[in-house]
Amino acid sequence: MRFYEFATIKTTKPLNPAQARIAALKRNVENGRAALKRERDMQRIAREREAQRKAQQRRTG
Repeated sequence: MRFYEFATIKTTKPLNPAQARIAALKRNVENGRAALKRERDMQRIAREREAQRKAQQRRTG
């Protein structure tokens, strides 16, 4: 097969300042949501580990 059959290369124009600002704000929202999810997951895991530790102490203690 020929190279152009595998992939088409699309060129994009640089964003104007207004579009770049909107794109950056969207990225910040997505990154913020991902960070919030990670933090909630870490806190949930910490609570579960603490509960397991306490349960283990009650069994052995």
